[in-house]
Amino acid sequence: MDLYLRNISKYWLFQFLGWMMFAGINIFFALTYKLFDAQFIGRLGAYVAIGLLMSHFMRMTIIWLKLMQRSINYQLMGFILVSIVFAIMLGIGETYLSMLAGLEYKEEAKWSISQKISSNVFSTFIYLFIWNCIYFIYHYVAESRKNQLDNLKLEALVKSLELKTIKSHINPHFIFNAMNSIRALIDEDPHRAREAVTALSNILRSSMSSDQYETITLERELNIVKDYLALELIRFEDRLNVQYGIDDETLDHQVPPMMLQTLVENAIKHGIGKTVHQGEISIMAHETNGQLELSVINSGMLEIKEGHEGFGLQSTANRLLFIFGDAANFSIRQLDKDRVEAKVIIPLS
Repeated sequence: MDLYLRNISKYWLFQFLGWMMFAGINIFFALTYKLFDAQFIGRLGAYVAIGLLMSHFMRMTIIWLKLMQRSINYQLMGFILVSIVFAIMLGIGETYLSMLAGLEYKEEAKWSISQKISSNVFSTFIYLFIWNCIYFIYHYVAESRKNQLDNLKLEALVKSLELKTIKSHINPHFIFNAMNSIRALIDEDPHRAREAVTALSNILRSSMSSDQYETITLERELNIVKDYLALELIRFEDRLNVQYGIDDETLDHQVPPMMLQTLVENAIKHGIGKTVHQGEISIMAHETNGQLELSVINSGMLEIKEGHEGFGLQSTANRLLFIFGDAANFSIRQLDKDRVEAKVIIPLS
């Protein structure tokens, strides 16, 4: 109810301001050409009163016909027809009121009834058409802004749901791989299996808390990665060699949680896990040209076919797009004959 009253108040404010502006312009020209007299004031007052009333009924007709809910072409035709109908009504009313009240100008007294009506209808149509154009533009802009806000809210909701969906897939994906590693160690070395459980609990604790944020610091993400690699070192022993090249100034920069861990996990699964020889993983981070560059380089061959990147890599690209937009980038390539590089570029501003 309050919203309805506010809209009505705004409408009447514009109504009175518009017709007062119309009266002011006519008075200005009347004073300029020395036509300002009692007859002019009476004629103008009567026209403004009738115009105010007719334009209000015209608005009610527009609402009754639901013109603003029609297609744009239907709206334009509807406004023109409504303007014509009410211009005829207002023109006829003005003609007979002027005659009955003795407010006709000298030149008008010489005209026939049809000439008087035609002249008044034509001028009135121009005024009402301008009124309708303003009314149409106002509501069109207001509706466009409302649609834009609704679209932004919808996009934000979709983005939030996409991020939550991606996160809910990443964490179970990692847990299942980690549990398989622990299961493989239980019979072979119970002591190392216990150490693996401790490492896994650290990772789960970190990943569960990271789900509360869309981004975390690189330093915090690296702690998760180091816990994960500590678990995998128990599994692979001498077959896995880990190197770090992290610039100190990059540690405070924001990255999506579990993103770097996903890349490292992919490197282990498709690189180190597929070779019987010693493999190496290098994790590097540095800042260049206002961007954060993260690289995970692993031993192995790139076997991913176009369109079959797998959920982990696909989710990485999607998360970067959702959070940072087109300024972020993810790529994976064969660096040389026996090394694969996964690189993430994140804008810093």
